[in-house]
Amino acid sequence: MASCKTTQKSDLVGNTKTFVLHWGLPVTAMIAALFAPLPATILIWTGSLAWMGTACLINARGCGRTHCYFTAPFFFVMIIPVLLHGFAIVWLGPQGWVWLAIAIGMGTGALWVVTEEMWGRYAQSWASERIK
Repeated sequence: MASCKTTQKSDLVGNTKTFVLHWGLPVTAMIAALFAPLPATILIWTGSLAWMGTACLINARGCGRTHCYFTAPFFFVMIIPVLLHGFAIVWLGPQGWVWLAIAIGMGTGALWVVTEEMWGRYAQSWASERIK
């Protein structure tokens, strides 16, 4: 198990440059895609969610960041409603993309805050709690 110092050093969320690359740019692309033609919106949102989910998987494995264990699958699951709405299989109304953006933003925020409040910033902290 990595020490706390090593864990913090390898945390992609804790480093401004890696945070912007792995989460800031995809979120910015998703917002910009709200003004793009539909095929581009679907492609950008799907790619951005997959990118962020993969980054969370890498971060969970690399440093054990607690919320990443929850946000990674959340990002991958949110691809489903994006595709369903994008291809008009499930119509969410004229503001559907906004509703999806709100759901993704609020879901991510809630998962981040709640899981780290309950179990600490790094998985090692809740793993060590079980050992005590």
